[in-house]
Amino acid sequence: MNRLLAGIALGAAIISTSAIAQEAGGFMQQDMTRQQAQQRADQMFQRFDTNHDGVVTRDEAQAAAAQFGGRAQRMIDRIFGNAQSITLQQFEAQSLARFDAMDLNHDGTVTAAERQQAREQMRAARGGNPPAGHPERG
Repeated sequence: MNRLLAGIALGAAIISTSAIAQEAGGFMQQDMTRQQAQQRADQMFQRFDTNHDGVVTRDEAQAAAAQFGGRAQRMIDRIFGNAQSITLQQFEAQSLARFDAMDLNHDGTVTAAERQQAREQMRAARGGNPPAGHPERG
């Protein structure tokens, strides 16, 4: 259960990173299919895998994410946990687990309404308080 909540929190961190949202053309406001979620995970993994060896180390991820600020560090901490590296398959599995948790009606598409409901569930799970240094998003 903690892994699921961490995955959902990771998704919120990724989605709320404004630089990524702007680069993706405001995808946050659009419905997203499971295939699109996998493609976005693959793109992010490729961005972090700076030496293109199929494994992202914590150091690579931190260097690549430095441009996104403090939220990116929290995201990296959630992705890696205690591990020092992660494979594409592990990264995709986390992303798709997060997608599946947000796809409340299990139709293969996450809508803006489902994302909002997932955010509300995360807030309730952590006692209604946003993480330190993280402005509430609605």
